[in-house]
Amino acid sequence: MLAIILCPWFVRSVKAQNIPVPLNYTRIYDYIDELLTDGVIVHQTAVRPYSREQVAHMLVEAQSRDSLLNKRQRKELEFYLNVFALERDTIMNNYVQYTDHQTYNLSLANPQFSFITKNKQFKMSIEPILGMDIYGSKKGAIIKRWWGADLKMDIAHHVSIWGSLRDVSYNGAIGLRDSYYPDTYAKIDGAKLTKPQFLNTQSGVQYKEANYGGDFSDSKGGISLYAWFGSVSLQRENIQWGDAYHASNILSGRNPAVPMLSIQLTPCKWFQFDYFHAWLVSNVLDSTRYYIENNTSGGTTKMYRPHNKFMAANMFTFIPVKYLTFSFGNSIVYAENNVQAAYFIPFAFYKSLDHLLTKGVSSENQNSQAFATLTIRPVDHLKLYASFYLDEFKFDRLKKSNPQRNPVSYLVGFDWSGWPLKGLSLKGEFMRSYIACYTHSIDVLTWKSNSYEMGHYMGDNAQSVFVEASYRPIRGMLIKLSYTNDTKYNVYEYLRGGTPAERAAGGIGTTISQKPFDKPVFRNDIIALDGIYEAHPNMYLRINLTYNNARGYDNTTSSVTSEVTGTAQDFLNRYAPLYWQGKNITAMIGFSFGF
Repeated sequence: MLAIILCPWFVRSVKAQNIPVPLNYTRIYDYIDELLTDGVIVHQTAVRPYSREQVAHMLVEAQSRDSLLNKRQRKELEFYLNVFALERDTIMNNYVQYTDHQTYNLSLANPQFSFITKNKQFKMSIEPILGMDIYGSKKGAIIKRWWGADLKMDIAHHVSIWGSLRDVSYNGAIGLRDSYYPDTYAKIDGAKLTKPQFLNTQSGVQYKEANYGGDFSDSKGGISLYAWFGSVSLQRENIQWGDAYHASNILSGRNPAVPMLSIQLTPCKWFQFDYFHAWLVSNVLDSTRYYIENNTSGGTTKMYRPHNKFMAANMFTFIPVKYLTFSFGNSIVYAENNVQAAYFIPFAFYKSLDHLLTKGVSSENQNSQAFATLTIRPVDHLKLYASFYLDEFKFDRLKKSNPQRNPVSYLVGFDWSGWPLKGLSLKGEFMRSYIACYTHSIDVLTWKSNSYEMGHYMGDNAQSVFVEASYRPIRGMLIKLSYTNDTKYNVYEYLRGGTPAERAAGGIGTTISQKPFDKPVFRNDIIALDGIYEAHPNMYLRINLTYNNARGYDNTTSSVTSEVTGTAQDFLNRYAPLYWQGKNITAMIGFSFGF
């Protein structure tokens, strides 16, 4: 196994598109995870999305070791090799198709058009996106519909171009309607399923104005220049950093996708480097920047612009031996008037650069972080993993005599898969985030974009327990039964200390001296049964049955100025949409072309 350290990157039999596989294509990620946990292939799992090139390579590697696969896994492999046919310089084989089997394919059963030139120097695919989910409970029905298209192109095995658009609408019981809710609820903002403070795994969105429910559109894409050793891309995509099945505590990918300049280097099989510089959305108005708008009264109106907000981050990933993967990196969220050239240095330690740029003028530093993730597969079928996010860290706070606690987050989990029953998997995950983790005294510097948490959706001073049993009875089908317990404890604002001593202690000494995980203000228990079947490539049927019990707790007295108080209903309205408040049994059925 140690020989992996010495070997160069294997000669590539795949010349593929360097295009990200969206995080919501969960079926392929589930299958890759199964192959990894069973010890069939070796790859890092801390940085997602994978590129289509990476997935194609993993599938080809699994094909070369098909003796380790069971009958159902071989059928899955054959299915996905067809899905990633273009990445292998071939044409996808479909049902109800018009094709010459060499250069083009027009499929009607699962709508798609793909094309490749005879010299393999240009290839492309176009597919429509169409889907609907129908939710129903005693509070009414919700219909989620989406449509759009997805385009992928690759030129000369060195340039990839891709783009997609999804126009999504919600209609039904999530609208602000008196007929669905009492007057006390009908006037509460955010009856929709997602809002930045809501504590759930729903993807964050920026809604258009709509009193019947909510509309939003999601346009992603990019251009990438790549070679065998890495790539440079300008893209807008969701990313996940940190090993996790339920929700990562580093970068979860829940916030709306952001535009970024990214670099990925894979010079050998045991090392991968990732870097990006992103343009975040602050949702904080800048009082010095505005447009002048003429109005009907003959006067003018100042239309203020949001404050600039940027982020730079890197991650180093090592696979020294087959069963061990270790990743570490650091990042900075900054809010200058323009981008800072220093943060375009991919391999930098950004906290050091921040001190150089700001300390000399006695101004407030920008917001820097460090993180790491460790994955161990001590035996086949078992995966153990842990992720750590350090918002601020001092060794002195580890002493029992010091009441202060570092604002950090940690997550641990396991995956036991494929034994003793093939196709059966058991997962568990536990996360804790301490007081003031992810937050900052300056709103524009928080670990958020579009006001959505970029880390774990529970935020600071919170705990999440997740357990899941899943079974794959046949090719394309996955059945999951899961239990989630989410608890939010005392809520504190990030207030800087006023005394020199408090400033010297980091400015939040009193707040982080409070007992973490002390008094719950919100709790949600969720039991979910999910079924998904991928009948044809990118054609899905889904069902879900969920019981949840979301409740708030009174916290009407505060021990420090920074503590937020309120009634049980106040906290419930703050952290849960009306549709899922209290005890609910919700059923969902859905289908889609694309994902």
